[in-house]
Amino acid sequence: MHARDLFNTYTATFSFEFFPPKTKEAAEQLYQSISELEALKPQFVSVTYGAGGSTRDLTHDLVVRLKRDGKLDPCPHLTCVCHQEAEIRGILERYASAGISNILALGGDPPKNLPGYDRGNDAFKYASDLVGYLRRFNDEIGRSGGHADRRGVGIGVAGYPEGHPGTPNRVKEMDHLKAKVDAGADYIVTQLFFNNDDFYDFRDRCGLAGISVPIVAGIMPLTSSSGMARMADMAAGTRFPAPLIRAMNRAAGDPDAQRRVGIHWATEQCRDLLDHNVRGIHFYTLNRSTATREIYLNLGVKESAQLMPVRRANH
Repeated sequence: MHARDLFNTYTATFSFEFFPPKTKEAAEQLYQSISELEALKPQFVSVTYGAGGSTRDLTHDLVVRLKRDGKLDPCPHLTCVCHQEAEIRGILERYASAGISNILALGGDPPKNLPGYDRGNDAFKYASDLVGYLRRFNDEIGRSGGHADRRGVGIGVAGYPEGHPGTPNRVKEMDHLKAKVDAGADYIVTQLFFNNDDFYDFRDRCGLAGISVPIVAGIMPLTSSSGMARMADMAAGTRFPAPLIRAMNRAAGDPDAQRRVGIHWATEQCRDLLDHNVRGIHFYTLNRSTATREIYLNLGVKESAQLMPVRRANH
């Protein structure tokens, strides 16, 4: 379903993120998780995209497979890094022919295997440039009938409640986000965060900047202190609230207790977000299903529809 229809239909959307597996064992783990998460009936699932070609073909294959199977609606990531316009167009044409409904357009990180890579070689320097190209592509295929939906694909972009690590100036950061929305983005999916006040402040600042598209909150359940340390390395600038650190420290030496602490924290984040009318929750699953399924159970539901019983009138 196109993003605009999703947000016009549901009071809140629920979605999961996967990354393409690189080994047979990882693939088996992913498809087991997918089979378990299907029962939760999310509105869509996103599939990440490796920089410098590291997992790009795997992403395309996973997206098309999910669409063909028909149980989950895939939303692939697409980045600017290491791409010429012809390559982007080829990817979009493949997705259009497969009937993909939505794409998450990202600037992307420079590939680690290409130190000193010159971004000047890329067709699109910023995510806003890519969004503008996607909108023009949508207009073109809409006129030609080259997509099942005459509007083409819905376009999502990233937001950073704790601040973009590459943009210390928070005023300019909001200008950059508004540029993506003005270029044609339909919705925003945030980077993970662990303090809901950061999200609410971000949402308020979006409103002050004239950004009115739906904002989906990114949630990642922590299941261990080692996972917290890895996340601190992976997502620069991530802040861990002192109460969460204290709770993890109390459970030190007991992996099951730490897992329960992390699940409880994420559950309370979700409950509070729903109480404050969040437009969507996006779970970063790390290709596992247990934590997400437990959060649903803690919230007292078996599937996403129970978390959004009221349907919006189209407007």
